[in-house]
Amino acid sequence: MSELSDLIADTSERIFHDLGDPQSVINSGDGGWRPPLWSAIEEAGLSRAMVPEALGGVGIPLAVAFDILRIAGRHAVALPLAETVLAGWLLGRGGISAPDGMIAVAPTQRHSRLSIDDRGRITGRCDAVPFAGEVSHFAVLAQNGDAGCHVALLSADEVAVDAGHSIAGDDLGTVICEATEPLAAAKVDGLTQDSLMQFGAVARAMQMAGALEALLDMSVQYAQERVAFGRPISKYQAVQHNLARMAGEVAAAVAIATSAAYALEQGSELDEAVLIEAASAKIRVGEAAGEGAAIAHQVHGAIGYTMEHPLHRFAQRLWAWRDDFGGEVEWAERLGRVYASKGGLGMWPTVTAA
Repeated sequence: MSELSDLIADTSERIFHDLGDPQSVINSGDGGWRPPLWSAIEEAGLSRAMVPEALGGVGIPLAVAFDILRIAGRHAVALPLAETVLAGWLLGRGGISAPDGMIAVAPTQRHSRLSIDDRGRITGRCDAVPFAGEVSHFAVLAQNGDAGCHVALLSADEVAVDAGHSIAGDDLGTVICEATEPLAAAKVDGLTQDSLMQFGAVARAMQMAGALEALLDMSVQYAQERVAFGRPISKYQAVQHNLARMAGEVAAAVAIATSAAYALEQGSELDEAVLIEAASAKIRVGEAAGEGAAIAHQVHGAIGYTMEHPLHRFAQRLWAWRDDFGGEVEWAERLGRVYASKGGLGMWPTVTAA
């Protein structure tokens, strides 16, 4: 890593550890930790990591910006940091400056659609938008028939939000636009809803990879401290075997998520190669999340299910993040169609080159 990358990583780690430590968050019993943490995130420029420098961003490589999300995942940060970072990228593609504050992106599900008419008004419904009820703005992608996609910035005051919650207890709402006038909008050639889904999938993969790293550390430490029948449970072969399996899942998740982030940085356009990387990352990291959370709970036993223990903050967010920007089944089908379209002679070279 470069000196800049190290500095950003160290800064991120310090902010999340000091102001968003999961155990401290649980002990606080309320949301009083949220404003100080978000203020520190904004002051450090982390929320504008993908905003182009010309539009007031920090101008760091995409892979480094994604690594911020991995570090946030290691602390189970329950704030719309990933969403605001993605919003900065999306708005930047349209040459639109990202406002301060929390921003959500939409659509986050493939079946959701927004349309923009010739007068620039946006209409549509987007389901399962993370933190929809907590943000001040939305960065959205809207289709104008066959004329292509527009990037738009909406004020949260101008849209309706049907509030709900994810399995982790975080805000998850339905955003409804009815001829909504955007604060700014721009047509962007070559940008599609699938582009946003790919970026979102990689962002969630990085967050899940970070959360899995934290789960592994917690499980190893607990196994070394928990004594049963006169010795630490880490001495038992069954526990060692499970921890070794978990370590393999975590290593695979980190490797493929990092690879996908690097592919997004290197790809001048969101082409087929990037699609394969993004789909593979969301699928593989999602599988690792299911396996890793299960092993972590097996190692911790009953204490891991209590609200006072931080394990649930990671496990529940892993389960929620698996569904955001498409789950494993959806991405597996998408990936299968890509490979199937190559035919018998073209599929193998595509698989081996990925």
